Amino acid sequence: MEQAGRCERASFAAGCFWDVEAAFRKVDGVLETVAGYTGGLLQDPGYEQVETGTTGHAEAVGIVFDPARVSYDHLLDIFWDLHDPTQAGGQGDFTGSQYRSVIFFHNEEQKDTAMRSRNRLAASQKHGNRPIRTEILPASVFWPAEECHQQFYEKCRQGFCTSRQIYE
Repeated sequence: MEQAGRCERASFAAGCFWDVEAAFRKVDGVLETVAGYTGGLLQDPGYEQVETGTTGHAEAVGIVFDPARVSYDHLLDIFWDLHDPTQAGGQGDFTGSQYRSVIFFHNEEQKDTAMRSRNRLAASQKHGNRPIRTEILPASVFWPAEECHQQFYEKCRQGFCTSRQIYE
């Protein structure tokens, strides 16, 4: 992923990367999205390896965004709405560490913003008394997923659908 000019990067894992990538592609100010794998130790992993849940990687989306058009805080709000951050070990039918909820921060400002955002969510009681299980970790090498996973819904001529219907 290239970063140009005043653009910044963000990386989020929230279950299957197809849904996350599709939602962020629709956000004004998001210039690029890439489905991929991050957070593990294996060099250049492939889908079949990550799918085993043994590589330490999470299915994630790398984002390049223009902070003059969309704030990192707004991207975090979208991230929280896309999944259930109280679930441990995956999201919905997708189970395993590769589907865990993680915010990968690219600098200290993102780390602080992510921590404040997580604390606000927890205090809001939006999820009742269930603890927010989302990890906040330093960004590591981001490995783009295979081409068949990029912009998946557009390739399959399917619309992206979320129960909230707020990003379509």
